[in-house]
Amino acid sequence: MTRRRVLFVLMVALSVISTTWLMALALAAGGWSTTDVVALLAFIVVMPWLAVGFCNAVIGFALDVFARDPLKSTNPMAVGIDLESEITSSTALLLCIRNEMPARLVRNLDALARGLLAAKDADQFHVYVLSDTTDAQIAEQEVLAFEQLAQVWQSKLALTYRRRTDNRGFKAGNIQDFCERWGADHEFALVLDADSLMSAKAVRRLVLTMQANPTLGILQGLVVGLPATSAFTRLFQFGMRLGMRSYTLGSAWWQGDCGPYWGHNAVLRLAPFIRDCQLPVFVDRKGRQTHILSHDQVEAVLMRRAGYEVRVYPFEDESYEENPPNLIDFVIRDLRWCAGNMQYWRLLFLPGLKLTSRIQLILAMLMFVGAPAWMLLLGSLGWTVHQLSLARAFDLNALTAVLLIVITMAMLPKLAAGLSVLLRARERRTFGGGLRFVIGFVAETVFSLLITPVLWVSQTVLLAGLPFGKRISWAAQNRDQQQIAWQSAIRAFGLHTAVGLLLGWLWLDIHAPATWWIAYFIAGLWFCIPLAVITSWPAMGHWLTRMGLAGVPQEFVIDGFLSQVGANEMLTNNGSVGSVTSLESGQ
Repeated sequence: MTRRRVLFVLMVALSVISTTWLMALALAAGGWSTTDVVALLAFIVVMPWLAVGFCNAVIGFALDVFARDPLKSTNPMAVGIDLESEITSSTALLLCIRNEMPARLVRNLDALARGLLAAKDADQFHVYVLSDTTDAQIAEQEVLAFEQLAQVWQSKLALTYRRRTDNRGFKAGNIQDFCERWGADHEFALVLDADSLMSAKAVRRLVLTMQANPTLGILQGLVVGLPATSAFTRLFQFGMRLGMRSYTLGSAWWQGDCGPYWGHNAVLRLAPFIRDCQLPVFVDRKGRQTHILSHDQVEAVLMRRAGYEVRVYPFEDESYEENPPNLIDFVIRDLRWCAGNMQYWRLLFLPGLKLTSRIQLILAMLMFVGAPAWMLLLGSLGWTVHQLSLARAFDLNALTAVLLIVITMAMLPKLAAGLSVLLRARERRTFGGGLRFVIGFVAETVFSLLITPVLWVSQTVLLAGLPFGKRISWAAQNRDQQQIAWQSAIRAFGLHTAVGLLLGWLWLDIHAPATWWIAYFIAGLWFCIPLAVITSWPAMGHWLTRMGLAGVPQEFVIDGFLSQVGANEMLTNNGSVGSVTSLESGQ
């Protein structure tokens, strides 16, 4: 692992240094001004995250196409696991929910339970529904729904429902409450979010791998999006499916035992998790307690500090999640992650952390710090162009080269996965054929280019407000398709449009023919309002679905597990015998 990590660092460093040198050449042509220095510093900030993604994609593509056994190269602990083996370790299935409609939750849990009950070791599992619901009406529905589900399962699979009245610590506090009450009763815990859907096969693979490897503390399954009819969701998760493929393989190759934890669809070893992964509570300038929002990566580095490995199973394995249905909800989720990751700076100097773990925390922050750096870079370059002629301001050849390199580095994770699909006939069929795949790939590429600057502006505004006490609320996520009204889109993205017009004026005022390429970076700000509205239209989503565009493989390949879930779409009230343990916090 040391050799791999050294090689990876050298690859990233070479990418950053060479591209920064080229950018410096481009800026030096007109002499160094204050805005040139600002632009170069901003460029230095954005490059590491780009370079990491680029290098992960290169490694991941090489493993995917050329390695005899990519799993052995990335997670040897998962090699040779026999899914027919018996599970002998007590495993808690933790469903963490907050103000969610119960029908979907019961549907997903029931689909998982049917698979578990088909095996002889179902008695090793115990389902815990950990509710942080604050809506009394929804809470009543939860109790009724899970009582009925327990009746269906009868005594074959235990179910405990617990609702907290004190929601401190957010989701991490919810799981901590479980650990204090029942953690000692189980060896493992598999964490599920409200939008998680896993098959029994996927769960068994994770648990059996943990059972066979006592030094493994967290095993994360690769999570992919469920089939969707929302145009926004289809386009987003089509690209995510491709990007995650090469990126996860590449990162697993060098991270190894310091792998990721994404907070759900993963198995924890409870004893060290309870003992060593307690999250610190911060105090802000006003003396208020601040809990960690993005708990997952922190728990991963604490588990590794405790001497246990954290690894990922880097292949699709019937482990799913639901993605936001429109651009507004997507931005809300993204900002919650942004605020959470920015808390990591307080943890960088915790004693005992592995160097790789510290680097992971830094990269998690750079993912969002790059947003204001991009805005500063574009603004600085734009101001220079506005003050001088383009030829006097920059070396155009060097600047064009930087542009092409940056675009390639940003797109390579998806390009690598796309090429891998096109090279294999079987893979092409799983995406509906080569033509459908290519059309979907082009559409998703344009879509990604348009939403990226929208995220930059939103993240920049949030980061600017955090030092002054701005906070992100912890609310239930919207998971149902919802059409966005024009007025809502204008309220949400009016500022983004104004920023786009300002940047456009700086760049294109008198230099439009020569600087047309800047539209690559800011066109999304010009069109974000209609983009938000159009991608929320049900008709647009239905058309993409009917044409088979931007579809995930589960739409084109018969999937017995998802077919079963579809057949049990609505919650039924059948069942006669059984009981559910229902507890209020404090009882």
